[in-house]
Amino acid sequence: MAERKPESSADNKNHGTCRDAIRIGLTVDIIQKKDQHSGKLTRGRVQEILTGSATHPHGIKVRLEDGNVGRVAVIVKMNEDGTNKR
Repeated sequence: MAERKPESSADNKNHGTCRDAIRIGLTVDIIQKKDQHSGKLTRGRVQEILTGSATHPHGIKVRLEDGNVGRVAVIVKMNEDGTNKR
């Protein structure tokens, strides 16, 4: 079995497992419960943070502005003009 390296706090913030990194209005990719098996991501802006604890190993649960609920997989980096960074 492969050894898993510990994640740094920077990794945690980028991957949505740290509540402090999530803000209302932030653009994120989430994994909805129904898509856990496929890993399909849904992009949207955070309307509400649902996880109460400071961290969660599977991602902080949020509600997007379109009503979808899921765990944050990736925090999407945005340019100042609102376009995605590459």
